[in-house]
Amino acid sequence: MPARSRALAAAVVCVAVLGALLTATAAHATSRTVRGGRLDWGIKSSFQSYVTGPIAKGSYSLTGGAATIGASRFRFHSATGSYDGGTGAFTAAYSGGVRFVGHRRSGGGYELDLTISRPTVRVLGGGGTLYVDITSKAKGTGTVTTSRQVPFASLSLGGIDMKGGGTAVRLDNLPATLTSQGARSFAGYYTAGTALDPVSLEADVPAPARPSAAPTATPSASPARKAGKATAGAIEDGAVDWGVRRTFREYVTGPVADGRWTLTSGARDGGALFRFPSGEGTYDRKKHTLKAGFEGTLRFTGHQGLDLRLGGLRVTVGDGEGTLYADVRSPGLTGKRVPLVTFAAKDLTPKNGLIQLTEVPAELTARGAEAFGGMYRAGTAMDPVTLSIALTDDVKLPALPDLGESAVPSPTPSASRAGAKTATVPRTENTASGGPAGGAVLPVGLAAGALLTAAAALGLVRRRRSRTRTH
Repeated sequence: MPARSRALAAAVVCVAVLGALLTATAAHATSRTVRGGRLDWGIKSSFQSYVTGPIAKGSYSLTGGAATIGASRFRFHSATGSYDGGTGAFTAAYSGGVRFVGHRRSGGGYELDLTISRPTVRVLGGGGTLYVDITSKAKGTGTVTTSRQVPFASLSLGGIDMKGGGTAVRLDNLPATLTSQGARSFAGYYTAGTALDPVSLEADVPAPARPSAAPTATPSASPARKAGKATAGAIEDGAVDWGVRRTFREYVTGPVADGRWTLTSGARDGGALFRFPSGEGTYDRKKHTLKAGFEGTLRFTGHQGLDLRLGGLRVTVGDGEGTLYADVRSPGLTGKRVPLVTFAAKDLTPKNGLIQLTEVPAELTARGAEAFGGMYRAGTAMDPVTLSIALTDDVKLPALPDLGESAVPSPTPSASRAGAKTATVPRTENTASGGPAGGAVLPVGLAAGALLTAAAALGLVRRRRSRTRTH
Protein backbone atom coordinates (compact mmCIF):
# COMPACT_ATOMS: atom_id res chain seq x y z
CA MET A 1 0.00 0.00 0.00
CA PRO A 2 1.45 3.45 -0.88
CA ALA A 3 2.60 5.61 2.05
CA ARG A 4 -0.08 8.16 1.30
CA SER A 5 -2.79 5.51 1.47
CA ARG A 6 -1.36 4.06 4.69
CA ALA A 7 -1.32 7.49 6.34
CA LEU A 8 -4.85 8.19 5.23
CA ALA A 9 -6.00 4.82 6.55
CA ALA A 10 -4.26 5.44 9.88
CA ALA A 11 -5.95 8.81 10.18
CA VAL A 12 -9.35 7.34 9.46
CA VAL A 13 -8.81 4.60 12.04
CA CYS A 14 -7.66 7.13 14.68
CA VAL A 15 -10.67 9.33 14.08
CA ALA A 16 -13.03 6.37 14.16
CA VAL A 17 -11.51 4.99 17.38
CA LEU A 18 -11.52 8.44 18.97
CA GLY A 19 -15.16 8.95 18.08
CA ALA A 20 -16.10 5.59 19.55
CA LEU A 21 -14.15 6.25 22.75
CA LEU A 22 -15.55 9.74 23.21
CA THR A 23 -19.05 8.32 22.71
CA ALA A 24 -18.29 5.69 25.34
CA THR A 25 -17.01 8.41 27.69
CA ALA A 26 -20.16 10.49 27.16
CA ALA A 27 -22.36 7.47 27.85
CA HIS A 28 -20.28 6.70 30.93
CA ALA A 29 -20.82 10.26 32.17
CA THR A 30 -24.59 10.30 31.92
CA SER A 31 -27.05 8.38 34.04
CA ARG A 32 -25.94 7.75 37.64
CA THR A 33 -27.77 6.82 40.83
CA VAL A 34 -27.19 8.92 43.94
CA ARG A 35 -26.22 6.62 46.79
CA GLY A 36 -25.16 8.36 49.98
CA GLY A 37 -24.23 11.88 50.93
CA ARG A 38 -25.11 14.74 53.23
CA LEU A 39 -26.68 18.20 53.18
CA ASP A 40 -25.66 20.92 55.66
CA TRP A 41 -28.06 23.82 56.20
CA GLY A 42 -28.93 26.12 59.08
CA ILE A 43 -32.39 26.96 57.64
CA LYS A 44 -32.14 30.52 59.01
CA SER A 45 -29.70 31.36 61.79
CA SER A 46 -31.69 34.34 63.05
CA PHE A 47 -34.75 32.08 63.38
CA GLN A 48 -32.73 29.66 65.49
CA SER A 49 -31.61 32.54 67.72
CA TYR A 50 -35.19 33.78 68.06
CA VAL A 51 -36.51 30.34 69.00
CA THR A 52 -33.87 29.71 71.67
CA GLY A 53 -33.70 33.35 72.83
CA PRO A 54 -35.36 35.20 75.72
CA ILE A 55 -38.59 35.94 73.82
CA ALA A 56 -39.66 32.53 72.50
CA LYS A 57 -37.74 30.64 75.23
CA GLY A 58 -37.85 27.54 73.08
CA SER A 59 -35.62 24.84 71.72
CA TYR A 60 -35.09 22.53 68.79
CA SER A 61 -34.81 18.76 68.57
CA LEU A 62 -33.47 16.47 65.87
CA THR A 63 -35.40 13.63 64.25
CA GLY A 64 -34.62 10.82 61.84
CA GLY A 65 -30.87 10.78 62.47
CA ALA A 66 -30.25 14.45 61.68
CA ALA A 67 -27.19 15.96 63.35
CA THR A 68 -25.64 19.35 64.08
CA ILE A 69 -22.47 20.80 62.58
CA GLY A 70 -20.87 23.63 64.51
CA ALA A 71 -23.22 25.94 66.34
CA SER A 72 -25.83 26.73 63.70
CA ARG A 73 -26.03 24.13 60.94
CA PHE A 74 -27.98 20.91 60.68
CA ARG A 75 -26.76 17.86 58.81
CA PHE A 76 -29.16 15.66 56.85
CA HIS A 77 -27.98 12.28 55.58
CA SER A 78 -28.37 9.25 53.30
CA ALA A 79 -28.96 10.92 49.94
CA THR A 80 -30.89 9.06 47.25
CA GLY A 81 -31.74 10.23 43.75
CA SER A 82 -30.22 10.53 40.31
CA TYR A 83 -27.61 12.47 38.34
CA ASP A 84 -27.27 12.87 34.58
CA GLY A 85 -23.71 13.89 33.72
CA GLY A 86 -24.70 14.65 30.15
CA THR A 87 -27.34 17.27 30.94
CA GLY A 88 -26.37 18.17 34.51
CA ALA A 89 -29.81 17.24 35.86
CA PHE A 90 -29.48 16.33 39.54
CA THR A 91 -31.90 15.20 42.27
CA ALA A 92 -30.89 14.24 45.82
CA ALA A 93 -33.28 13.60 48.70
CA TYR A 94 -31.85 13.53 52.25
CA SER A 95 -33.16 12.02 55.49
CA GLY A 96 -33.66 13.61 58.90
CA GLY A 97 -35.52 16.59 60.31
CA VAL A 98 -35.53 19.44 62.83
CA ARG A 99 -38.40 20.50 65.10
CA PHE A 100 -38.54 24.00 66.59
CA VAL A 101 -40.83 24.84 69.51
CA GLY A 102 -41.29 28.08 71.46
CA HIS A 103 -43.73 30.38 73.29
CA ARG A 104 -44.91 27.71 75.68
CA ARG A 105 -48.54 28.09 76.74
CA SER A 106 -49.58 28.00 80.36
CA GLY A 107 -51.98 25.17 79.66
CA GLY A 108 -49.38 23.13 77.76
CA GLY A 109 -48.20 23.03 74.20
CA TYR A 110 -46.45 25.72 72.16
CA GLU A 111 -47.62 28.60 70.01
CA LEU A 112 -44.58 28.10 67.79
CA ASP A 113 -44.23 24.54 66.53
CA LEU A 114 -42.43 23.95 63.23
CA THR A 115 -40.85 20.81 61.79
CA ILE A 116 -38.75 20.76 58.62
CA SER A 117 -37.58 17.42 57.26
CA ARG A 118 -36.50 15.45 54.19
CA PRO A 119 -34.79 18.25 52.24
CA THR A 120 -34.52 17.49 48.53
CA VAL A 121 -32.41 19.43 46.02
CA ARG A 122 -33.30 19.45 42.33
CA VAL A 123 -31.10 21.10 39.71
CA LEU A 124 -32.27 21.47 36.13
CA GLY A 125 -31.34 23.92 33.39
CA GLY A 126 -28.95 26.03 35.48
CA GLY A 127 -31.34 26.61 38.41
CA GLY A 128 -31.92 24.80 41.67
CA THR A 129 -34.80 24.33 44.11
CA LEU A 130 -34.84 23.04 47.67
CA TYR A 131 -37.95 21.08 48.64
CA VAL A 132 -38.90 20.08 52.20
CA ASP A 133 -41.63 18.32 54.16
CA ILE A 134 -42.96 20.85 56.66
CA THR A 135 -45.43 20.82 59.54
CA SER A 136 -46.26 24.21 61.01
CA LYS A 137 -48.67 25.89 63.39
CA ALA A 138 -50.04 29.18 62.06
CA LYS A 139 -49.48 32.29 64.16
CA GLY A 140 -52.65 33.46 65.87
CA THR A 141 -55.04 30.66 64.80
CA GLY A 142 -52.83 27.73 65.80
CA THR A 143 -53.98 25.76 62.76
CA VAL A 144 -51.57 22.91 62.04
CA THR A 145 -50.69 22.26 58.42
CA THR A 146 -48.55 19.45 57.02
CA SER A 147 -47.23 19.69 53.47
CA ARG A 148 -45.01 17.31 51.52
CA GLN A 149 -42.11 18.39 49.35
CA VAL A 150 -42.89 22.09 49.28
CA PRO A 151 -40.65 24.12 46.91
CA PHE A 152 -39.24 25.98 49.90
CA ALA A 153 -36.23 27.86 48.56
CA SER A 154 -34.64 28.87 45.27
CA LEU A 155 -30.94 28.05 45.02
CA SER A 156 -28.53 30.23 43.05
CA LEU A 157 -25.91 28.18 41.19
CA GLY A 158 -24.19 31.25 39.76
CA GLY A 159 -23.33 29.67 36.42
CA ILE A 160 -21.92 26.43 37.89
CA ASP A 161 -21.61 23.76 35.19
CA MET A 162 -23.22 20.59 36.54
CA LYS A 163 -22.17 18.41 33.61
CA GLY A 164 -19.53 15.77 34.22
CA GLY A 165 -18.74 12.11 34.64
CA GLY A 166 -17.18 11.78 38.07
CA THR A 167 -18.19 9.83 41.14
CA ALA A 168 -19.31 12.68 43.41
CA VAL A 169 -21.16 15.99 43.32
CA ARG A 170 -20.29 18.73 45.78
CA LEU A 171 -21.94 22.16 46.01
CA ASP A 172 -20.89 24.58 48.75
CA ASN A 173 -22.64 27.63 50.19
CA LEU A 174 -25.36 28.03 47.58
CA PRO A 175 -27.40 31.19 48.33
CA ALA A 176 -31.01 30.26 49.21
CA THR A 177 -34.07 32.49 48.91
CA LEU A 178 -37.48 31.75 50.42
CA THR A 179 -40.19 31.10 47.82
CA SER A 180 -43.82 32.20 48.06
CA GLN A 181 -44.88 28.61 48.81
CA GLY A 182 -42.13 28.40 51.42
CA ALA A 183 -43.27 31.63 53.05
CA ARG A 184 -46.83 30.32 53.39
CA SER A 185 -45.68 27.00 54.87
CA PHE A 186 -43.30 28.83 57.23
CA ALA A 187 -46.38 29.95 59.17
CA GLY A 188 -45.92 33.56 58.08
CA TYR A 189 -42.69 34.23 59.98
CA TYR A 190 -40.96 35.50 56.83
CA THR A 191 -41.99 36.88 53.45
CA ALA A 192 -41.12 35.53 50.01
CA GLY A 193 -37.68 36.66 48.88
CA THR A 194 -36.14 36.48 52.37
CA ALA A 195 -32.56 35.22 52.34
CA LEU A 196 -32.15 31.89 54.12
CA ASP A 197 -28.92 30.25 55.24
CA PRO A 198 -26.78 28.93 52.36
CA VAL A 199 -26.95 25.25 51.45
CA SER A 200 -23.98 22.89 51.11
CA LEU A 201 -24.28 19.32 49.93
CA GLU A 202 -22.37 16.25 48.84
CA ALA A 203 -23.70 13.23 46.97
CA ASP A 204 -22.01 10.06 45.77
CA VAL A 205 -22.80 9.14 42.16
CA PRO A 206 -20.86 5.91 41.60
CA ALA A 207 -20.67 4.39 38.15
CA PRO A 208 -22.54 1.11 37.63
CA ALA A 209 -20.36 -1.84 38.50
CA ARG A 210 -19.09 -3.88 35.59
CA PRO A 211 -20.29 -7.49 35.58
CA SER A 212 -17.51 -9.88 36.42
CA ALA A 213 -17.20 -13.46 35.25
CA ALA A 214 -14.88 -14.35 38.10
CA PRO A 215 -16.58 -15.95 41.11
CA THR A 216 -16.70 -13.86 44.25
CA ALA A 217 -14.79 -15.36 47.10
CA THR A 218 -16.69 -15.70 50.34
CA PRO A 219 -14.64 -14.17 53.14
CA SER A 220 -13.78 -16.61 55.85
CA ALA A 221 -14.32 -15.83 59.47
CA SER A 222 -11.40 -14.34 61.35
CA PRO A 223 -9.55 -16.58 63.84
CA ALA A 224 -11.02 -14.54 66.69
CA ARG A 225 -14.52 -14.95 65.29
CA LYS A 226 -14.03 -18.69 64.81
CA ALA A 227 -12.79 -19.03 68.36
CA GLY A 228 -15.75 -17.02 69.61
CA LYS A 229 -18.27 -19.27 67.85
CA ALA A 230 -16.80 -22.23 69.68
CA THR A 231 -17.67 -20.62 72.99
CA ALA A 232 -21.12 -21.25 74.41
CA GLY A 233 -23.28 -18.13 74.13
CA ALA A 234 -20.87 -16.30 71.83
CA ILE A 235 -22.37 -13.46 69.79
CA GLU A 236 -21.94 -13.32 66.02
CA ASP A 237 -21.65 -9.53 65.50
CA GLY A 238 -22.57 -6.27 67.15
CA ALA A 239 -22.31 -2.50 67.21
CA VAL A 240 -22.63 0.40 69.62
CA ASP A 241 -24.02 3.68 68.28
CA TRP A 242 -23.36 6.68 70.50
CA GLY A 243 -23.03 10.39 69.79
CA VAL A 244 -21.25 11.19 73.13
CA ARG A 245 -23.18 14.47 73.63
CA ARG A 246 -24.66 16.78 71.00
CA THR A 247 -23.65 20.01 72.69
CA PHE A 248 -20.11 18.67 73.15
CA ARG A 249 -19.85 18.00 69.40
CA GLU A 250 -21.12 21.53 68.75
CA TYR A 251 -18.52 22.91 71.16
CA VAL A 252 -15.73 20.96 69.46
CA THR A 253 -16.53 22.26 65.96
CA GLY A 254 -17.67 25.70 67.16
CA PRO A 255 -15.69 28.95 67.22
CA VAL A 256 -14.23 28.49 70.73
CA ALA A 257 -12.56 25.08 70.37
CA ASP A 258 -12.42 25.37 66.55
CA GLY A 259 -11.65 21.67 66.51
CA ARG A 260 -12.58 18.40 64.87
CA TRP A 261 -13.00 14.72 65.45
CA THR A 262 -11.28 11.82 63.75
CA LEU A 263 -12.30 8.18 63.52
CA THR A 264 -9.87 5.27 63.19
CA SER A 265 -9.70 1.48 63.55
CA GLY A 266 -13.10 0.94 61.98
CA ALA A 267 -15.21 3.53 63.82
CA ARG A 268 -17.70 5.29 61.53
CA ASP A 269 -19.45 8.67 61.50
CA GLY A 270 -23.23 8.61 61.27
CA GLY A 271 -23.74 12.36 61.67
CA ALA A 272 -25.64 12.40 64.95
CA LEU A 273 -23.75 9.41 66.30
CA PHE A 274 -20.61 7.32 65.98
CA ARG A 275 -20.64 3.61 65.31
CA PHE A 276 -18.22 1.21 66.99
CA PRO A 277 -18.55 -2.08 65.08
CA SER A 278 -17.38 -5.72 65.05
CA GLY A 279 -18.75 -6.67 68.44
CA GLU A 280 -17.43 -9.84 70.05
CA GLY A 281 -18.41 -11.35 73.36
CA THR A 282 -20.96 -13.54 75.07
CA TYR A 283 -24.65 -13.47 75.87
CA ASP A 284 -26.21 -15.59 78.62
CA ARG A 285 -29.72 -16.49 77.48
CA LYS A 286 -30.81 -17.62 80.96
CA LYS A 287 -29.48 -14.72 83.00
CA HIS A 288 -29.98 -12.12 80.22
CA THR A 289 -26.49 -10.77 80.73
CA LEU A 290 -24.13 -9.51 78.08
CA LYS A 291 -20.42 -8.77 77.81
CA ALA A 292 -19.06 -7.43 74.51
CA GLY A 293 -16.15 -5.44 73.12
CA PHE A 294 -16.13 -3.29 69.98
CA GLU A 295 -13.60 -1.88 67.54
CA GLY A 296 -12.92 1.75 66.69
CA THR A 297 -11.31 4.84 68.17
CA LEU A 298 -12.75 8.35 68.39
CA ARG A 299 -10.60 11.40 69.05
CA PHE A 300 -11.71 15.00 69.67
CA THR A 301 -9.10 17.75 69.32
CA GLY A 302 -9.19 21.55 69.39
CA HIS A 303 -8.11 24.73 71.11
CA GLN A 304 -8.26 25.26 74.88
CA GLY A 305 -6.24 22.05 75.39
CA LEU A 306 -8.96 19.81 73.98
CA ASP A 307 -7.68 16.29 73.29
CA LEU A 308 -9.97 13.41 74.21
CA ARG A 309 -9.43 9.89 72.84
CA LEU A 310 -11.94 7.08 73.35
CA GLY A 311 -11.22 3.53 72.18
CA GLY A 312 -11.62 -0.09 73.12
CA LEU A 313 -15.32 0.33 73.90
CA ARG A 314 -16.96 -2.39 75.98
CA VAL A 315 -20.49 -2.95 77.19
CA THR A 316 -21.70 -5.01 80.13
CA VAL A 317 -25.37 -5.58 80.88
CA GLY A 318 -26.85 -7.23 83.94
CA ASP A 319 -29.71 -6.77 86.40
CA GLY A 320 -31.49 -4.36 84.06
CA GLU A 321 -28.60 -1.89 83.78
CA GLY A 322 -25.82 -1.41 81.28
CA THR A 323 -22.44 0.29 81.47
CA LEU A 324 -20.38 1.60 78.58
CA TYR A 325 -16.61 1.49 79.18
CA ALA A 326 -13.73 2.92 77.14
CA ASP A 327 -9.99 3.24 77.18
CA VAL A 328 -9.54 6.98 77.77
CA ARG A 329 -6.69 9.36 77.13
CA SER A 330 -7.32 13.00 78.03
CA PRO A 331 -5.80 15.83 80.10
CA GLY A 332 -8.32 15.02 82.82
CA LEU A 333 -7.92 11.24 82.93
CA THR A 334 -5.97 8.46 81.26
CA GLY A 335 -6.92 4.88 81.98
CA LYS A 336 -8.15 1.53 80.72
CA ARG A 337 -11.71 0.30 80.94
CA VAL A 338 -13.10 3.54 82.35
CA PRO A 339 -16.88 3.41 83.01
CA LEU A 340 -18.18 6.37 81.00
CA VAL A 341 -21.98 6.14 81.11
CA THR A 342 -24.71 3.93 82.51
CA PHE A 343 -28.02 3.18 80.81
CA ALA A 344 -31.22 1.23 81.40
CA ALA A 345 -31.31 -2.24 79.84
CA LYS A 346 -34.43 -3.93 81.11
CA ASP A 347 -35.19 -6.12 78.09
CA LEU A 348 -32.42 -8.13 76.48
CA THR A 349 -34.74 -10.67 74.90
CA PRO A 350 -33.62 -11.39 71.33
CA LYS A 351 -36.09 -11.07 68.46
CA ASN A 352 -35.31 -13.07 65.34
CA GLY A 353 -31.72 -13.43 66.46
CA LEU A 354 -31.21 -9.72 67.20
CA ILE A 355 -30.83 -8.05 70.58
CA GLN A 356 -31.45 -4.33 70.34
CA LEU A 357 -31.63 -1.44 72.76
CA THR A 358 -32.59 1.67 70.80
CA GLU A 359 -31.68 5.17 71.98
CA VAL A 360 -31.83 4.40 75.69
CA PRO A 361 -31.06 7.38 77.97
CA ALA A 362 -27.51 7.48 79.33
CA GLU A 363 -25.95 9.26 82.33
CA LEU A 364 -22.35 10.28 82.85
CA THR A 365 -20.48 8.49 85.63
CA ALA A 366 -18.06 10.11 88.09
CA ARG A 367 -15.06 8.63 86.21
CA GLY A 368 -16.62 9.78 82.96
CA ALA A 369 -16.83 13.32 84.31
CA GLU A 370 -13.07 13.16 84.98
CA ALA A 371 -12.49 12.08 81.38
CA PHE A 372 -14.20 15.27 80.21
CA GLY A 373 -12.01 17.37 82.47
CA GLY A 374 -14.89 18.45 84.70
CA MET A 375 -16.83 19.98 81.80
CA TYR A 376 -19.87 17.95 82.91
CA ARG A 377 -20.90 16.69 86.31
CA ALA A 378 -21.60 13.08 87.19
CA GLY A 379 -25.25 12.33 86.38
CA THR A 380 -25.33 14.65 83.34
CA ALA A 381 -27.53 13.32 80.54
CA MET A 382 -25.35 12.25 77.61
CA ASP A 383 -26.49 11.15 74.17
CA PRO A 384 -28.58 7.98 74.19
CA VAL A 385 -26.98 4.61 73.50
CA THR A 386 -28.09 2.16 70.83
CA LEU A 387 -26.84 -1.40 71.18
CA SER A 388 -27.33 -4.00 68.43
CA ILE A 389 -26.20 -7.60 68.89
CA ALA A 390 -26.56 -10.36 66.27
CA LEU A 391 -26.72 -13.87 67.68
CA THR A 392 -26.72 -15.65 64.29
CA ASP A 393 -24.70 -15.01 61.15
CA ASP A 394 -27.79 -14.38 59.00
CA VAL A 395 -28.88 -11.32 61.03
CA LYS A 396 -28.08 -7.88 59.61
CA LEU A 397 -27.41 -4.97 61.94
CA PRO A 398 -29.42 -1.76 61.41
CA ALA A 399 -27.97 0.48 58.70
CA LEU A 400 -25.95 3.53 59.70
CA PRO A 401 -26.91 6.93 58.23
CA ASP A 402 -24.92 7.27 54.99
CA LEU A 403 -22.93 10.52 54.82
CA GLY A 404 -21.19 9.58 51.57
CA GLU A 405 -17.61 8.81 50.69
CA SER A 406 -16.50 12.43 51.19
CA ALA A 407 -13.89 12.40 48.42
CA VAL A 408 -13.53 16.15 49.04
CA PRO A 409 -13.54 17.09 52.76
CA SER A 410 -16.20 19.53 53.91
CA PRO A 411 -14.96 22.96 54.95
CA THR A 412 -14.83 23.69 58.65
CA PRO A 413 -17.65 25.98 59.86
CA SER A 414 -15.22 28.84 60.44
CA ALA A 415 -14.02 28.62 56.84
CA SER A 416 -17.48 28.93 55.32
CA ARG A 417 -18.51 32.30 54.04
CA ALA A 418 -22.10 33.30 53.43
CA GLY A 419 -22.76 33.81 49.76
CA ALA A 420 -19.60 32.00 48.61
CA LYS A 421 -20.08 29.18 46.11
CA THR A 422 -17.87 26.37 44.98
CA ALA A 423 -18.73 23.26 43.05
CA THR A 424 -16.97 20.01 42.44
CA VAL A 425 -18.40 17.78 39.74
CA PRO A 426 -15.32 15.66 39.01
CA ARG A 427 -14.75 14.30 35.53
CA THR A 428 -14.18 10.60 35.00
CA GLU A 429 -10.83 9.57 36.42
CA ASN A 430 -10.58 6.19 34.68
CA THR A 431 -7.58 5.17 32.64
CA ALA A 432 -7.63 3.11 29.49
CA SER A 433 -6.88 0.00 31.55
CA GLY A 434 -9.81 0.57 33.85
CA GLY A 435 -10.16 2.57 37.05
CA PRO A 436 -12.29 3.13 40.16
CA ALA A 437 -15.53 3.15 38.17
CA GLY A 438 -14.58 -0.12 36.48
CA GLY A 439 -14.75 1.06 32.85
CA ALA A 440 -12.11 1.05 30.14
CA VAL A 441 -12.53 4.66 29.13
CA LEU A 442 -10.13 6.90 27.25
CA PRO A 443 -8.98 9.74 29.53
CA VAL A 444 -9.07 13.31 28.29
CA GLY A 445 -5.27 13.53 27.84
CA LEU A 446 -5.14 10.38 25.72
CA ALA A 447 -8.14 11.48 23.71
CA ALA A 448 -6.41 14.75 22.90
CA GLY A 449 -3.28 12.82 21.93
CA ALA A 450 -5.25 10.58 19.59
CA LEU A 451 -6.88 13.61 18.03
CA LEU A 452 -3.49 15.24 17.47
CA THR A 453 -2.17 12.01 15.93
CA ALA A 454 -5.11 11.88 13.53
CA ALA A 455 -4.65 15.54 12.61
CA ALA A 456 -0.94 15.02 12.01
CA ALA A 457 -1.62 12.04 9.75
CA LEU A 458 -4.16 14.01 7.73
CA GLY A 459 -1.70 16.90 7.46
CA LEU A 460 0.99 14.56 6.17
CA VAL A 461 -1.32 13.26 3.45
CA ARG A 462 -2.22 16.82 2.43
CA ARG A 463 1.45 17.90 2.25
CA ARG A 464 2.40 14.92 0.11
CA ARG A 465 -0.49 15.59 -2.25
CA SER A 466 0.62 19.22 -2.48
CA ARG A 467 4.18 18.19 -3.36
CA THR A 468 2.90 15.81 -6.06
CA ARG A 469 0.89 18.62 -7.69
CA THR A 470 3.89 21.07 -7.51
CA HIS A 471 6.42 18.77 -9.10
